[in-house]
Amino acid sequence: MNWKVQPPAAVRALFPHTLWRGQRTDKTLYLTFDDGPVEKETNWVMELLEQYNIEATFFCVGENAHKNSGLLQELIQKGHSVGNHAYNHLPAWKCSREAYFNNIAKARPHIPGELFRPPHGQLYPWYMKELKQQFKHIVMWDVLSMDYDNRLSPQEVLNNVLQYTRNGSILVFHDSKKAWKRLHYALPAALDHLLKEGYCFKKLEM
Repeated sequence: MNWKVQPPAAVRALFPHTLWRGQRTDKTLYLTFDDGPVEKETNWVMELLEQYNIEATFFCVGENAHKNSGLLQELIQKGHSVGNHAYNHLPAWKCSREAYFNNIAKARPHIPGELFRPPHGQLYPWYMKELKQQFKHIVMWDVLSMDYDNRLSPQEVLNNVLQYTRNGSILVFHDSKKAWKRLHYALPAALDHLLKEGYCFKKLEM
């Protein structure tokens, strides 16, 4: 198992009140995107999802949501969910507790709903109580595509998704400039394959 792509049970056990995976009894998947909204990449993703009639969840960086508020509203109007990904994508392990929670709070006026995903997946267990007071769900993932990693080929990103996806998987892609080359190849190929395998997609409720 690649622990970066699919976190092991020992890691998940450190954060029992976070959402790593959905219902395991049927072939439902939860497609999520991090780090947008940005003009080119997010618009392309929206158009692609509309072709497939899929609703997804977008964990937005507050700064991007502020700059592209019309794009964020379009996501919601098209039926997608949005969640808080902090204002500057600030990692918990590289800042003080005060700075971390201030950055999350700064994003809230720009991103509606009660979903939060920690930037870089970084979190301290002792932050959970305060986060749960602010958000309905702290969302992690079951399958990380690693489309942001420029050391990987587009095919390797696709292989990550196809190898590790299972019932209830929360999948992570990135609607960002950094991920674009790999996202552009892997996302439609993954959707084609998974739909043929009988999976359906649902958004996470805000």
